[in-house]
Amino acid sequence: MNKKTIAVVYGGVSSEHEISKLSAETVIQNLDNDKYTVLPVYITPEGEWKLYEGPLEAIGSGRWDRYAPTCIVSPDRSHKGLLRIVGDKVRHIHIDLVFLVLHGANGEDGTIQGLLELAHMPYIGCGVLTSAVSMNKAFTKLIVEKLGIEQAPYIAAHKYELEEDLDGMIGKIEQACNYPMFVKPACAGSSVGITKAHDQKELVEGLKLACEHDKTVVVEQGIIGRELECAVLGSGSDIKASTVGEILPAEEFYSYSAKYKNAASRTVVPAKLQKGKLEEIRKAAVEIFKALDGTGLARVDFFLEKGTHKVIFNEINTLPGFTSISMYPMLFAHEGLPVKALLEEIVDLGLERFDE
Repeated sequence: MNKKTIAVVYGGVSSEHEISKLSAETVIQNLDNDKYTVLPVYITPEGEWKLYEGPLEAIGSGRWDRYAPTCIVSPDRSHKGLLRIVGDKVRHIHIDLVFLVLHGANGEDGTIQGLLELAHMPYIGCGVLTSAVSMNKAFTKLIVEKLGIEQAPYIAAHKYELEEDLDGMIGKIEQACNYPMFVKPACAGSSVGITKAHDQKELVEGLKLACEHDKTVVVEQGIIGRELECAVLGSGSDIKASTVGEILPAEEFYSYSAKYKNAASRTVVPAKLQKGKLEEIRKAAVEIFKALDGTGLARVDFFLEKGTHKVIFNEINTLPGFTSISMYPMLFAHEGLPVKALLEEIVDLGLERFDE
């Protein structure tokens, strides 16, 4: 059997750089070495591409990247690979598949997907358009509205609008949403730059913070209820949804700190739900993934509103985390698909898409 060469690309110029590194360790450790030759490709916070050539079990230690050779994606479609560069010496490395483990900006937003399409290099996960639209919460909401799936009242505001007429935009936001409100950068993940505003003063502060991360801000009316997540896997008409998991944040909401720094935050798999609600969430997750023309994998997040028991869509993540505490692999592990087998399915889906 000919082994496939897989480049695992991680790190990146993103506020989620460190989470990407943790996800990559899980992916690299669990890709089957009997089937795949794994080449870790690390993108530094400054945007340098480095090829790791040491033992895979040591990848998480030290500052090896400063000594690693530079590598870049060859734009030549006939190469389908990387160019390893040391001084004036350049060596071509053929790649069968790129396994993207990049979260947030410059990884989950269609930018690197576009580069790989240009180079005609197969990769896992969603394509350019799906990645870009799913990353932008404002555009995702417009598509989900067409499906008739419940969402929290919201409004999108552009940075220039806030700079030109802050008071006017505050008035529009308060007309669209009741306090408390969540203020989010339109294109950011892992709860980076998100705040909860209980009054106008906190709203203004939240808008300023969100604008530091993106030029578009989404403000949503707060939903009191349970935070639920569902994983999807597949393409076309063959898409399967996992069971549903529940987030029990240690803080007021599942912020970056609550997610990765507060050990009191917990995840429950499976969530205790009435069967009807479980199936409603699974169906909605698949429907949203299909409407966005999703391929490969995604995690779709919902609220179950207190009192009304309405299922309310929150957001979709097209390259969900693969850390030891990440919900996506835990959800499919509960379905009898452990990490190694899950990664193999994701790889196969990527290869199949580019064989079509």
